[in-house]
Amino acid sequence: MSANEKTTKEILKECLSSQHRRALYSPEALEEIRREFVRWFSSAVGERDRESWRETPLTVLGSDVPRELLYTPLSNPDLDYLRDLGFSGVEPFTRGIHANMYRGKKFTMRQLTGFGSPEDTNARIKFMLEHGATGLNVLFDVPTIQMYDSDDPMAAGQVGMSGVCVDSVEDMDLLFRDIPLDEVTISIVSHYPSNTAILFSMFLVLAEERGIPWDRLRGSVQNDTTMEELVRSGSEYIPPRDCFRIQCDNIEFIKTHVPRWNYITLNGYNLREFGTSSITEMAVALSNGIETLEDLLSRGYSVDNIGDRLAFFWSVGNDFFEEVARLRAVRRLWYKIMKYRFHARNPRAMWMRCHVQTSGVSLFQQEPLNNIIRAAYHALAAVLGGTQSLHVDSYDEAYSVPTEEAALLSLRTQQIIQEETGITHVVDPLGGSFYVEALTSEMEKRILDEIDEIEREGGYVAAIESGMLHKKIASYFAEQQRRLEKGEIRVVAYNVYKSDERLPDIDVFRYPQGVEERQKARLERLRSTRDSQRVEEALSALRDACRRKENILPYCLDCARARCTEGEMFKVFKEAYGLWRPHGFW
Repeated sequence: MSANEKTTKEILKECLSSQHRRALYSPEALEEIRREFVRWFSSAVGERDRESWRETPLTVLGSDVPRELLYTPLSNPDLDYLRDLGFSGVEPFTRGIHANMYRGKKFTMRQLTGFGSPEDTNARIKFMLEHGATGLNVLFDVPTIQMYDSDDPMAAGQVGMSGVCVDSVEDMDLLFRDIPLDEVTISIVSHYPSNTAILFSMFLVLAEERGIPWDRLRGSVQNDTTMEELVRSGSEYIPPRDCFRIQCDNIEFIKTHVPRWNYITLNGYNLREFGTSSITEMAVALSNGIETLEDLLSRGYSVDNIGDRLAFFWSVGNDFFEEVARLRAVRRLWYKIMKYRFHARNPRAMWMRCHVQTSGVSLFQQEPLNNIIRAAYHALAAVLGGTQSLHVDSYDEAYSVPTEEAALLSLRTQQIIQEETGITHVVDPLGGSFYVEALTSEMEKRILDEIDEIEREGGYVAAIESGMLHKKIASYFAEQQRRLEKGEIRVVAYNVYKSDERLPDIDVFRYPQGVEERQKARLERLRSTRDSQRVEEALSALRDACRRKENILPYCLDCARARCTEGEMFKVFKEAYGLWRPHGFW
């Protein structure tokens, strides 16, 4: 972002300030309410409550937004119903992106699945589908995410842990054995742009070899620079500018060749779980979205053509009303950004479509069954906020990958909300609440303020390069830990209402034995049977494309077809782009 460009906040202020607003509450009514409020405040509210009228709820990864004791029309006096709320399915989409929301299309129940070998995860996928899951969400192990082969020394002891191991197209085939790729939506949790180029290429080659046209595939990849450059726990990083370019290259290729696929999931979830506030989570994701659109517009694409396949991924935690308000606020803000900054005309391009996962960092090992209650409230907030798909964390994830029993209970949590509570029959049932509307407006303002801060740093990529975002994460995380240790953030059974009574042990997941050894043997067989010359030629062509700053997806596809492994392709990236160290890692 150049110094003479207007920031998003300045653009929105300029566009919106000239619009005539029709306040929902008349001046006469507000004045009468104000007089009565003063009388009530001085006569009915105790001195102690008057002094602490505004309190800040301290919750795990909360926003620190103060709350009043009571909300009235005075809390949001200039609320314009049509401009701020409107109706569901139309601008400004505060109340949902579809007119009938869950009456017309239920939220997708997309539980994360991944552990052990591809065969192990394939069995769990089938179990979840048989019990009512309506989408797949595949999680990979740490070596796969960090782009090391299972026989790399960096992978030792981690193969198949916390996710499924995938090294080649052969593993993709085992992972999706007997799964109709063109009949179920599949979220491939690829995390990084680099890894998306590798793993999604393997997935596309698998579909190709099964005779499934790419235009019949539906699902999403993450493909997010935030994940690779800010949240990543690896030791080898490519430079942010190259990473961001790969992100946009992936979008360009997928848009052209896999038209029903969501080519980026702007990821706030993992950033927040890594240690940021609920405000920063959304501000960074939207800043990434803004810069991504600017890049693709410079390549000749229209915002209406690109915006309709952008998706977002949010964490929902303990502050119930804040979580509902945040989802409503970011939906309205994204609409404004798309309409007034990018001049979108296609309503679908203005939608903030999102997947929500309940907060994993909010789960504690002390009395782990309490996590069932926490995750259920998180899920309820996500649905009331208008999510499109949902994953509910399992109570035992404070220890390990969920057992089959715990994973099923998480799925049942979604099904009970969807089928038994009645909340999906009415669109935006909390809309109009004095509290929720005031909090929605406050959250929107604070998110936009942080976007402005990032843009004044030079934009999303520049804020990564300068270390600004790393510093924000580190300082927030340190303060969170201090508050937890001091008991300022109160967590039941952890630092308040602690019990010395020993509760029965829970059944903790036990990883399958021998996964690493079997995966190493599979890699050895692959390398001994593939065409070595074809492999070298494909890797060499990929290396040249990286150095020419060319779109690398076609070359990754050729590597996948030749049965190059993930680690071999990542090695090419490191050679071509060089390595970068995030701020504070020197």
